[in-house]
Amino acid sequence: MNETQFFNTTKPYTELGYLLASRAEQFIHILHTQNIRPNWNFAFEYRLVNAPGPFQNQNTNHSNYRLSSWYQSKSKRYQNFFVLMANKLNASENGGLQDPINLDSIAFGNQVTMPVKLGNNLLANSGNPFSSAVTTGTKYSMATYLFRQQYDLGQKDSIVTDTSVIPLFYPRVRLEHTLSYSTYNYRFMDQAKPGSYSLDSTYYAEKYGLNYVGVTDTIAGLVADTFYRQDQWKVFSNDFSIYQFPDSKNPQQFFKLGATLELIKGSFDTASLYHGDSILLKSRTSTSNAFAHAEYRNKTRNQKWDIEAFGRLYLQGLDVGDYNAYISLRRLISRRVGYFTAGFENASRTPGFVFDRASSFNLDTLAQKSKFSKENTTHLFASLDQPQHRFSVSGSYYLMSNYSYFQDYYKEKQASTLFNLLQITLSKEFSISRHWKWRTLTVIQQVAGSSPVHVPLLVSHNQVGYDGNFGFRNLFISFGTEIRYISGYKADGYAPVTGQFFTQGDTTIRQRVPDVSLYLHMRVRSFTAYVRAENVNAVALSPNGFGFYHNNFVAPAYPSAPLTLRFGFFWGFVN
Repeated sequence: MNETQFFNTTKPYTELGYLLASRAEQFIHILHTQNIRPNWNFAFEYRLVNAPGPFQNQNTNHSNYRLSSWYQSKSKRYQNFFVLMANKLNASENGGLQDPINLDSIAFGNQVTMPVKLGNNLLANSGNPFSSAVTTGTKYSMATYLFRQQYDLGQKDSIVTDTSVIPLFYPRVRLEHTLSYSTYNYRFMDQAKPGSYSLDSTYYAEKYGLNYVGVTDTIAGLVADTFYRQDQWKVFSNDFSIYQFPDSKNPQQFFKLGATLELIKGSFDTASLYHGDSILLKSRTSTSNAFAHAEYRNKTRNQKWDIEAFGRLYLQGLDVGDYNAYISLRRLISRRVGYFTAGFENASRTPGFVFDRASSFNLDTLAQKSKFSKENTTHLFASLDQPQHRFSVSGSYYLMSNYSYFQDYYKEKQASTLFNLLQITLSKEFSISRHWKWRTLTVIQQVAGSSPVHVPLLVSHNQVGYDGNFGFRNLFISFGTEIRYISGYKADGYAPVTGQFFTQGDTTIRQRVPDVSLYLHMRVRSFTAYVRAENVNAVALSPNGFGFYHNNFVAPAYPSAPLTLRFGFFWGFVN
């Protein structure tokens, strides 16, 4: 929602994007905007990602759309904004490979036949980008409606020319009112298909301690043929804020104070057994939040100082006592030295609702009934950016207490001691010759103290390639290779039922070789086309002869895709 853009155009403008990749993976992007009147604009954006996946029961379909409107009165005192945004994600869950050694087995020349932990032998997705059947997996959806009005008090002015008078308005005080309504729906289901697929009772018993899934109820004479969990939320928000502009001719300097009331309703399927169309038990909750917020921003007109500060404090309701505070300062020291940024952030928050007993996805029945303490995170950061030399360095220090996490698929934990994380990021572009460039982004990070958080010590992304036009004025072409290295570490496991990552200390994830991609990108005026070959590093000669089946792993039992070819274009044009 915060990334919504509002436009003011003299002519209709459209962007089209399309991508086709291996295994019928597709990406569609559409953006259109135009002014209905000189002071009223609307925009529509649609995006669709559909990927059948390289392994069994891994098809994913993600679609979202956004409709926005911006209106300003002729006097420039009043304006309003409307946004309707919706997201829908359907993703089959296979729980990972049953045995990762199968990647190197001569018995599985085709990776799509490898046994997985959930959804074995389910039919593959048809490849239709507008439909994605999910028998075992998650279905997430959300929608938000937002309407914001602003009215300014200030100084009127105008620019007078020989043929026209252009009205201007410099605000000193702004009144703002925002209404929003959001719905959230989180579902997991595993549904049997008579004669072809049945629930794996062993998996649910071993991983989640659920001993009834897929088991016959001898008393009722029923089989738990579908496992189903769902949380639904509805949130209505009402906010009033007031702005004050110290410099009437600099709208990027202002103070803001406001208060928000949220009305929250939740509905949870806490049933253990779901059969047919009947849910045995359903619980509901109705609560609220009230919080105050403040903000100060100042981007000076000489662009030497940037200041940003904001804070929020929950005064009443579900998250009473939660707060977050943030401040950052950015200064142009000199053209030779560059820009220096420093900042501080601190947040205290109630752990996510998945740790609450009411949630359908809270499966740890043996945990203590008392609620977790509030999490607290302190973040210190600084950076130096030197645009002339295309170089930047930044550092972040995190101090965390009462960190909430999952262990062994569903067991909820909270860290009892403080721990910290230090992260240093280096970015630099080197000129090998006039048109050949080497760009590198390297992150070094380390956790100190007794911590459930595991991170790789070193992550480095490098791009070596050609940027130029071969003498053609309207052509820009870029080609080369991208290499990504991640040092070995104990990557988090993934729990399909809860949709959460969990900490583990048994399996270390290491790359066979760094991830390697080849790319060819070209642009002719407003038209861009690209060809990419990703995961070239999966090439192998044995045991199944030449092919691309030496996949790297991104999490325990979850390999990355083999060689993937992608073709696409992006075109923006004025109608």
